[in-house]
Amino acid sequence: MVRNPWRVAAALTLLTIPLNSAVPAFAAKPASTAEAIDAMLASAIPADGPGAAVIAVKDGKTVFRKAYGMADLELGVPLSPDSVFRLGSITKQFTAVAVLMLAEEGKLSLSDPITKFLPDYPVQGHVITVEHLLNHTSGIRSYTGIPGYMNTRIRADLTTQELVEAFAREPMDFAPGERWQYNNSGYVLLGAVIEKASGKKYGDFVAERIFRPLGMKATAYGDDGPILPKRASGYSRDGETVVNARYLSMTQPHAAGALVSTVDDLAAWDAALYTEKLLKKASLEKAWTPAVTRDGKPTHYGFGWAVSTLRGSRALEHGGGIFGFSTYGIRLPDERVYVAVLANTDGPKADPGMLGKKVAALLVGKPFPAQVPVPVDPKVLSRWSGVYRFDPQTTRTVTVEGGKIYSQRSGGPRLEVKPASDTEFFFEGSLTRVAFVAGPAGKATEALFYPDGADEPERGVREGDVPAAPAEAIVDPALYDLYAGEYELAPGFVLTVRRDGGRLLTQATGQQELEVFPASETEFFLKVVDARITFVKGADGKVNELVLRQGGRTMPAKRRK
Repeated sequence: MVRNPWRVAAALTLLTIPLNSAVPAFAAKPASTAEAIDAMLASAIPADGPGAAVIAVKDGKTVFRKAYGMADLELGVPLSPDSVFRLGSITKQFTAVAVLMLAEEGKLSLSDPITKFLPDYPVQGHVITVEHLLNHTSGIRSYTGIPGYMNTRIRADLTTQELVEAFAREPMDFAPGERWQYNNSGYVLLGAVIEKASGKKYGDFVAERIFRPLGMKATAYGDDGPILPKRASGYSRDGETVVNARYLSMTQPHAAGALVSTVDDLAAWDAALYTEKLLKKASLEKAWTPAVTRDGKPTHYGFGWAVSTLRGSRALEHGGGIFGFSTYGIRLPDERVYVAVLANTDGPKADPGMLGKKVAALLVGKPFPAQVPVPVDPKVLSRWSGVYRFDPQTTRTVTVEGGKIYSQRSGGPRLEVKPASDTEFFFEGSLTRVAFVAGPAGKATEALFYPDGADEPERGVREGDVPAAPAEAIVDPALYDLYAGEYELAPGFVLTVRRDGGRLLTQATGQQELEVFPASETEFFLKVVDARITFVKGADGKVNELVLRQGGRTMPAKRRK
């Protein structure tokens, strides 16, 4: 789930030709905006695999509407512009509007504690309000982040109450209002609040109050049982192989991500947001105003929309990801632009968010510049090596190796960045860029990180050199037999350890197998991900537990086999 000094390409070059000048017979007609969009999308989305439907609207008129790829690979059915997709977290903006409707009717207040509607919810000594849920500042643990939850527990059919109980007793991540952290649990709770305040099921409420009045005939709560005409099948990837998406019960995403829709219906939804058909203008503006944490820091998120800028224009956006589907919608209200990209794979070759932003930039005449790597002297690259601190929880480690430069977020994988110049770099297949600021001595002092094409950077201060990589210890591989087994990090989420000759390999449930390397007889590290594993020996010399440290978290796991 939601962040340039960039050069801006000119929207239009006006060439004045004297009357006595001859125009070459081979001069090509400039591509229209629609043709430029089509060329970009056709090159990014494979025609013979899972694809996407796209709509682009400007000033109330549809500028572009087309689908690419297949709706059902097994039946050979292509996608069409009116194909139905799971929306994932785009659902949240409908949930937010539903809450604001009830607020306008006096059935709730944003300052109400959630215990007014859910009296048995264990708030652990805190006051958690409806507004905390809307803007992701509640501090409640997101159930989709509970280790193992998305592997097995996500398959169970649950009532709203049972779903809330699945995470209610998890420890709080922080005190309400203290900071921002994206949170699916908060929107499930909002769904429960809507049901209590309205007396109707969440899906029924949004259908009666939003979808039907706006004529959104293809939009619904995405139950698996009912027949939905033109529903696209969802796909995932296993390496380069396309596979059917894993199953999840659609009772589980609830008000955080369970809706299905089409690009046409989303365009109708966006058009309604320029009117007061659903909410008063003041309520909508509140939804589009970034929340502020208790220390006065803006969060870049309102209620159900991320708030940002795109190529200098105010932008309201949200993406979605759910088994088998990836989605994105962006509106530029001052230019009256809306773009939706709905893909039927959770492992797309091109990210819908990147495609949607590129389309929107074309519509406002400010296309993103082409990403073309240039050669840079490795000695210049070495100036940017170091550890950069972005916030108390987040660092990025920049390393140079073999004439290439890499960035690694704390707890994440190491990724190559390509040079656009001596100081600016980009992640291939992404709009994300990083620029380095040098001090008087020519050494980097700061990294400016522009995620997903953002205009404003996240700033990281260089706090030191890259620590020396852990030295690989010489260990008798026979020890690995003591460590081989299955360790349960959470119910249904297992780390499997096995010996392969002189190597020790690990594999988490649903993830690829990775080699770990010894720093000592009991301490091991990964090279491709910022993570470490400690094997814990008992008094009898047997290993019955390991501890995984990754991304600032310490996760003990008992041996089960």
